[in-house]
Amino acid sequence: MEEKVKSFTELGVCEDLVEACVRLGWTVPTKIQADSIPHALEGKDIIGLAQTGSGKTGAFALPIIQALLDAKSPQPFFGCVLSPTRELAIQIAEQFEALGASIGLRTAVLVGGVDINQQQIALAKRPHIIVGTPGRLMDHLSNTKGFSLRTLKYLVLDEADRLLNEDFEKALDDILKVIPLERRTYLFSATMTKKVKKLQRACLRNPVKVEAASKYSTVDTLKQEYLFLPSKYKDCYLVYVLMELSGSTMVFTRTCEVANLLALMLRNLGLRAVPINGKMTQAKRLGALNKFKAGECSILTCTDVASRGLDIPSVDMVINYDIPANSKDYIHRVGRTARAGRSGVAISLVNQYELEWFIQIENLIGKKLPKYAAEEEEVLLLLERVTEAKRISQMKMKESGGKKRKGMGDDDGEDIQKYLRKDNKNGNTSKRSKR
Repeated sequence: MEEKVKSFTELGVCEDLVEACVRLGWTVPTKIQADSIPHALEGKDIIGLAQTGSGKTGAFALPIIQALLDAKSPQPFFGCVLSPTRELAIQIAEQFEALGASIGLRTAVLVGGVDINQQQIALAKRPHIIVGTPGRLMDHLSNTKGFSLRTLKYLVLDEADRLLNEDFEKALDDILKVIPLERRTYLFSATMTKKVKKLQRACLRNPVKVEAASKYSTVDTLKQEYLFLPSKYKDCYLVYVLMELSGSTMVFTRTCEVANLLALMLRNLGLRAVPINGKMTQAKRLGALNKFKAGECSILTCTDVASRGLDIPSVDMVINYDIPANSKDYIHRVGRTARAGRSGVAISLVNQYELEWFIQIENLIGKKLPKYAAEEEEVLLLLERVTEAKRISQMKMKESGGKKRKGMGDDDGEDIQKYLRKDNKNGNTSKRSKR
């Protein structure tokens, strides 16, 4: 039987970084870290496949920072990490900064939705590590005077399967053309697709493949259940589950409009909810995320913009209000809870139109999920209150200029916040809420 690695020191991580890990509460390496860090420290390219929430950021950040420490003169633009979402990019940069705090590590985050001039100022300070989304990084490579990645030594593609969709593919190709061929490349993903295999052949040299999980799987500490329900009562079942089970919850929807509407409806029922989606400004998205992380709001209604890589340790439950049409998205959504060995709950609300998608999910994860126990009679006691709360919310969205067919724009998000504050002043609370 293979002996389990007990510490980062045994993996070859230097003393300064081991101390940084301790400060972050990382006492024992996760499986992906234990399997990949020794190869990375030997200078090999890595393909890492691991369940979401398994510590992938540490698996690539530690070897890069150690290589920077080993360099005789620490170079600017030493490493670059590409991410599919702005929030994930910011989170990765925060982990680099935390690990490199005692050695003066400088990072810059290059994502859309943020003032490009501020990013140019950050680049002028010649950071060691750049974390960004492909489109905005390419904008800077094309337009920011004096900026290039000619000295780049490490490239990381995080959530690589998502980076290869049509939104990013051209920008990613363009970036690969202008960065040095002589570099180390780490490719990390929760899922291995044909496109990821193609990318692997294109930009990695004799990589070591590290697989810390089966192809598509969810962690053992995650309790997964479903409710089969009529479409017309879905809101009722959502509220029922939220009132029955306390704790911080992410509610996933298919569209921005529904995420905003549910947040308003839940607030009208006295539940502390805030929305996050791709049609909000970056500042508002981060504001919502920070409120949720800080516990000011216990429910985050969100689209799949929040399903990839976000590490919010306190998430107790994920609810799939809309079942994803792409069953792999289910893996990423439910991976927001039960992270790093903690337990969590995932409940899917399945209506008659979504049954086929749900069966595809069960086939993908290789298990039949049990039903969540709920008596419809008890659920429908909420119907009148929920219907009224939704009606008021729809009216408010229309009043605030909500564009029903197109979803909500940034200005509408601002108006919603005004309404939410007004709701609180009106004392719109529910005694049944356990939050």
